[in-house]
Amino acid sequence: MPAADVRPAQGRAPSPFGVYIHVPFCRHRCDYCAFATWTGREHLWEQYIAGCVTEVSRFGNGVPGTASGVGRGPATSVFFGGGTPSLLAPELLLLVLEAVSDRVGLAANAEVTVECNPETVTAEKLAAYRAGGVTRLSFGVQSMVPHVLKALGREHEPGAVRRAAYLAGEAGFAGAYNADLIFGAAGETMGDWEASLEGVLALDPPPAHVSAYALTVEPGTPLATQSDRHPSDDDQANKYEVACSWLGSAGFEWYEISNWAQPGARCTHNLLYWSQGEYLGVGCSAHSHLALPDGSARRWGSRWRRPAKPWTPTSVDGRRWLSVFVPQEECLRAPYPTSSSKRALRSSTKATWVALRKGGSARAGRARGQATGRC
Repeated sequence: MPAADVRPAQGRAPSPFGVYIHVPFCRHRCDYCAFATWTGREHLWEQYIAGCVTEVSRFGNGVPGTASGVGRGPATSVFFGGGTPSLLAPELLLLVLEAVSDRVGLAANAEVTVECNPETVTAEKLAAYRAGGVTRLSFGVQSMVPHVLKALGREHEPGAVRRAAYLAGEAGFAGAYNADLIFGAAGETMGDWEASLEGVLALDPPPAHVSAYALTVEPGTPLATQSDRHPSDDDQANKYEVACSWLGSAGFEWYEISNWAQPGARCTHNLLYWSQGEYLGVGCSAHSHLALPDGSARRWGSRWRRPAKPWTPTSVDGRRWLSVFVPQEECLRAPYPTSSSKRALRSSTKATWVALRKGGSARAGRARGQATGRC
């Protein structure tokens, strides 16, 4: 597949505008996770990506109330979050990036990030990302201590993180990747947390950006039912102070409550969320945000749904897809997968997109909100 066309937009510097693509597939679901994710849906990967391309095409065609319909773009940042985007073949992700470039536009020096689980990283994938226009990676490290990783339900070992960092450097992502950490897991001592910080800072090449999130107990998750594994507020506060000290001493600037960066390495995309900027959300559970001329804001979201009328058939690579508008009251809002969304993903028929005219407020400011991705 040809690489995405990343030709810079002409004219004056564009206003910041982001595109978030939600990839809801995982090999294993962690018991603290409340994101819209599913396991065992490999047979839907290609169909889902085709749906994302369709949704981007609708925006690019100027559907009223969407990005192109109100003159937004080109994109100054693109973020593939999940879920585990790195599970999918690189050419599938790059199909969406190509659609963004063609329909919304990519600004010169646009930041393009892909979230990766360390155990899914290969040299071939990273080389394909780099050749296709990806400029930044975000590794779900979470911990560098084996028993803490086990307590979090993660599948990788610390060695996989070190290998992923090495491969990132070999592929040209030295100084262009983030390490995600979580503190407060059951059984994690202060010594364990310091070992994780030390291990991340010792990666070769080292990360230019570190995100450190306090473990949150989300309603509806398996973790929520196990009170003996819930984190202590005092313990997390102490570990947060230690993170500030360690990362500050290593030259990282603290620029958001859970994020630190080397000079010049702040996450352009997530700065949009934290500054109430404008962004387009693509994929199930993703939300969008636009600032309107009267000073108000408009948000809308998208969900999978079975075909319903009125509908508009769209052709993508010779296949026909349905793109359905539904009003806000027909969309269930829930952080955990709803029965209707599960039914839609279980269906063996062609998947269907819903682009909401209204509804679904993004949870702005949440450290790990699925609607907008992570660092």
